[in-house]
Amino acid sequence: MNFENPILFFICSLGVFNGFLVAIYFLLFNKQKRIPNFLFGLLVLFLSIRIGKSVYRIFMPKEMIDITIMQIGLSACFLIGISLFYYLKSSIENKQQIPKSWKLHFLMLFLIIITVGIVKPYKSNYEFWGTFIWVIYSTWGLYLIASAFILKDIFYKLFSKVEKCTTAEYWLLAVLIGNILIYIAYIIGYYYLYFIGTITFSLVFYGLLFFFLSKNNRETIFRDIPQKYAAKKIEDTEATELIDKLRILIEKDELYKNSDIKLQKVAKELQLTSHKLSQLLNDNLGKSFSVFINDYRVEEAKKLLKESDKLTLEAIGYEAGFSSKSNFYATFKKVVGKTPSEYKSQF
Repeated sequence: MNFENPILFFICSLGVFNGFLVAIYFLLFNKQKRIPNFLFGLLVLFLSIRIGKSVYRIFMPKEMIDITIMQIGLSACFLIGISLFYYLKSSIENKQQIPKSWKLHFLMLFLIIITVGIVKPYKSNYEFWGTFIWVIYSTWGLYLIASAFILKDIFYKLFSKVEKCTTAEYWLLAVLIGNILIYIAYIIGYYYLYFIGTITFSLVFYGLLFFFLSKNNRETIFRDIPQKYAAKKIEDTEATELIDKLRILIEKDELYKNSDIKLQKVAKELQLTSHKLSQLLNDNLGKSFSVFINDYRVEEAKKLLKESDKLTLEAIGYEAGFSSKSNFYATFKKVVGKTPSEYKSQF
């Protein structure tokens, strides 16, 4: 294929061109001197080189193809996975500098691909690279799996009805899913339509760009994720007193029955900051505020299921403080291990 298909060439090459611009910006000109931003720049750079190699192969006449460019593209592919993995890890952990072990890890893979390229250059070892490409793709795939594991807590929040993901967390999920789609497209393209990988890259790139265009998103996804709690731990004696006061307040006024109860309101009643109440719950009870309140609601629902024959299951859920039938059923099943109807049938 060559330039005779201008629309396809435009779509493929525009994504690569803009990918290089984004990579240069994050590597050299980004004012937010964050480690995750630098690693994101590396990720986009290696992806752009790999996709650029594909565009070059597709649209350049066969007799004019430079084999060295082909080797550079495949070599860059070897470093995509590790760049993604450490970008996500550094974002989750708010790294302020790159650990020495990360640098050694990068250096090891870099030396491996450089050594292979010198000892077995693509130009004179075409069959070798035809096999070695599966080592490259396997390495990329393993890092994708490791990257998904890094985001396991965010995946849990994504499907949880108790906690919601932040914008920054949605962004990390989008970056991971985008990379998975590109990876799958290249595996499929190896056997069927080679250019599907370049098309997928462009679609993913502009999908992420659309996500980024919102001002609120821009101000969130490339800045540090705020730390939830202060480094200073609440003393055990103080924590015990505060927890007792919290339980008395919740139980006396049955605040859990209010489906709109907010952490801020409870903190104000206890004369605490919202930040300190969150820290108290997470550090000393191992629960978020919503989980803490839902535990009370579940206990109330259990009591009503035992004692009341007049209320429907849905009415019991609302009476206990749940905001919806689906939220009641999901939370009850998660805590008790049975649905409300299964629990009621015991009595």
